[in-house]
Amino acid sequence: MKINKLFECNKNGLLNIFFTAGYPKLDSTVRIAQYLDRAGVKIIEIGMPFSDPLADGTTIQHSSEAALKNGMNLDILFDQVKEIRKTTELTIIMMGYLNQMMSVGVEEFLETCSRVGVSGLIIPDLPMDIYEKEYQTIFRKYEIDISFLITPRTGVERIRLADSLSSGFLYMVADNSITGGASGEFSEEQIEYFERIKSMNLTSPILIGFGIKTANQFRITCEYVNGSIIGSEFIRLLSSTERVDQNLISDFINSIVKG
Repeated sequence: MKINKLFECNKNGLLNIFFTAGYPKLDSTVRIAQYLDRAGVKIIEIGMPFSDPLADGTTIQHSSEAALKNGMNLDILFDQVKEIRKTTELTIIMMGYLNQMMSVGVEEFLETCSRVGVSGLIIPDLPMDIYEKEYQTIFRKYEIDISFLITPRTGVERIRLADSLSSGFLYMVADNSITGGASGEFSEEQIEYFERIKSMNLTSPILIGFGIKTANQFRITCEYVNGSIIGSEFIRLLSSTERVDQNLISDFINSIVKG
């Protein structure tokens, strides 16, 4: 499902689950996506393992390193996305880095994304001005959405720019730290940040990520934006078991959305 259609049908309470392709095992990707689909998740964010991540905390870094050791690469990932698309209606986002796109050629990368059923990308190290000048036309050609990130330190002008350029959703970083570093509760400063962004009446759908791990946090984010993204906490769940278990994943999702 295209991202705009997803948000038209689900204006609030969306839970986006991030996991790393090829972790814990090379062939885990498709099964995890299928189990998330059965648990009621409508959008997933698949991390493209990379040897030099910029924004990832230690949990996701570890999963990326393990996935690379498992033999994960972009060709395998694209084949796995095709399998996911055959069996689910999930909206599929991929998150990675500009070097990964450039290693195969940006247009070829986007064409492949479109062909296998990827709806959007999150590329944290892609500058907005470079995207606008060099890549926006190609993204539009292949109907691949992009989501830019804002943080508590992002100025008003750049927030407005990120909002105008994001064709998928606006990724609202909950904290100034790397992923997975929050305590499980929001500070007063974070709530003030959420209120400030809400008061700006931005045009893009918004999901809050980085450090989201509890049902209470999920509930609070839904008071301000369309939902949230959980990554590190889900990776920890996958790390806690020797095999990917459908009931374990279903229980985790229910614990977040139903509290």
